[in-house]
Amino acid sequence: MPTDNSHDMQACIDACSHCHQICLQTAMNHCLESGGKHLEPEHFRLMINCAEICQTSLNFMLSGSRLSNHVCGVCATICDACAESCEKLDGMEECARACRKCAESCRSMAS
Repeated sequence: MPTDNSHDMQACIDACSHCHQICLQTAMNHCLESGGKHLEPEHFRLMINCAEICQTSLNFMLSGSRLSNHVCGVCATICDACAESCEKLDGMEECARACRKCAESCRSMAS
């Protein structure tokens, strides 16, 4: 029985969209307001990069690009790194969860 690739892709589109939204909102609100370690350049830059790659991955899938699996692979790597960074800080649980879910979904699309 064939797998439902369109269902998998829609799940990945949804995960990328959610991760983009959560990373951007959390960085621009929670991190900016919390200061300290939340604004350390490596962490803050990673959050913005994660939001950007999620949006890019989403755009590649929505456009039907035959290269979207490559972008999804990169997205999974960046989402894992962002989740790891977020898990070290207070109040970042929702962002870490969104990143982990997106990474898992993107990894399945990349394979």
